[in-house]
Amino acid sequence: MLRLPEARTDTAMSELVPEPRPKPAVPMKPVSINSNLLGYIGIDTIIEQMRKKTMKTGFDFNIMVVGQSGLGKSTLVNTLFKSQVSRKASSWNREEKIPKTVEIKAIGHVIEEGGVKMKLTVIDTPGFGDQINNENCWEPIEKYINEQYEKFLKEEVNIARKKRIPDTRVHCCLYFISPTGHSLRPLDLEFMKHLSKVVNVIPVIAKADTMTLEEKSEFKQRVRKELEVNGIEFYPQKEFDEDLEDKTENDKIRQESMPFAVVGSDKEYQVNGKRVLGRKTPWGIIEVENLNHCEFALLRDFVIRTHLQDLKEVTHNIHYETYRAKRLNDNGGLPPGEGLLGTVLPPVPATPCPTAE
Repeated sequence: MLRLPEARTDTAMSELVPEPRPKPAVPMKPVSINSNLLGYIGIDTIIEQMRKKTMKTGFDFNIMVVGQSGLGKSTLVNTLFKSQVSRKASSWNREEKIPKTVEIKAIGHVIEEGGVKMKLTVIDTPGFGDQINNENCWEPIEKYINEQYEKFLKEEVNIARKKRIPDTRVHCCLYFISPTGHSLRPLDLEFMKHLSKVVNVIPVIAKADTMTLEEKSEFKQRVRKELEVNGIEFYPQKEFDEDLEDKTENDKIRQESMPFAVVGSDKEYQVNGKRVLGRKTPWGIIEVENLNHCEFALLRDFVIRTHLQDLKEVTHNIHYETYRAKRLNDNGGLPPGEGLLGTVLPPVPATPCPTAE
């Protein structure tokens, strides 16, 4: 009979060769019983339940516009949501010239369509680049974005948390590029490099009607190349594609559509018996929503109809979590917050790891 070697009890050997761990139990493969159901259960109503609940609470979406003065940032946002959302309607009407933005200003509106309510906040920023000294001109905007993360974080760590924390975090930043037809300015590159680390940046070529079709195509390619060379990641970021379907769809956007070359206008004109948004020129009407004229419709579909929810999820799961982790790491625990009785919450001590007996 073959004799098995005796187990060694030497302490040194036991430290070198750990005991084999039992293999985890493999769960049984679920068996489809759909064909054997004896009657209707109602599982398929879960989606409808979620829809009803979401319809009651509504949606939040916060969009920021950033760029050089005079590129039509406020006008484009009005065009995007087909209403005067960049200014309070009570103080400004369609026929008046949009006043110049001189400070960071958040303006909230409730938009309703098909029974769905969305609280839209437009963060309008002052134009930059026309000062004598433009050094660090991105800092006020970066500070504003981080302040919104800080507000959300403080609400999260409160003992008496609100049932629904107000979300003022910036979900999307439209960065307006001047239609020079040459290359990006060093200031644009530096600005986007800083902003892309804290928010979803979507580059947009403003007033695209000032370029020919060939100039527009070449400029778009040149901008994409410059962003890639300088390591600037715009939304949708490659590493956040969840599956092959997302990757295929987003690759097409990254390689063909970005940056969107758009024309903004909140004035209507009569074209072939229809009222259309457009810009009147000596040689005709430039229709904002006509893909043969500009890519505004592609931008609108991208931001609102296909990627709005993903913009919010990337903001929460990536940008906010990055800020949150840094704050907790810097403070060695939770940041100070107001407790139930107005007391300051102390940092949570680190839990010691159990030592082996």
